[in-house]
Amino acid sequence: MDMTVERLAEFGAAWKKKDLDLLMEFMTDDCVFVASVGIEPGTTFRGREEVRRGFALMLAYDEGYESQGGEAFIVGDRGASKWSYTRTDEDGRVHEVHGCDIFAFDGDRIRVKDAYRRVRGDIGDAAAGQA
Repeated sequence: MDMTVERLAEFGAAWKKKDLDLLMEFMTDDCVFVASVGIEPGTTFRGREEVRRGFALMLAYDEGYESQGGEAFIVGDRGASKWSYTRTDEDGRVHEVHGCDIFAFDGDRIRVKDAYRRVRGDIGDAAAGQA
């Protein structure tokens, strides 16, 4: 069986529920997770034990944000999905994080989850610092 957009949406739902056991059911034994934050930039986790640890770290990192799904597509054994997180401060200020995951599949399981994110900021601030 091959990965489907519906099955990939189930993975997203497991992420939203923060269900590590269910998330790991989607992963292959030789899985790789490249997180969207970390020291590389990002951090790469290899193998089921490390990927589970990486998923737990990312869920904790994004604590307090509400997960929003997005569109996804699959072509052969590769795919991508968009996602976002939002959080509103006590003063009403909204924080947003948008991102996407690039996937490699082995049948109906995820072999690689490579995450990218972008955050709100003034790109002019970077240019001002260069002057």
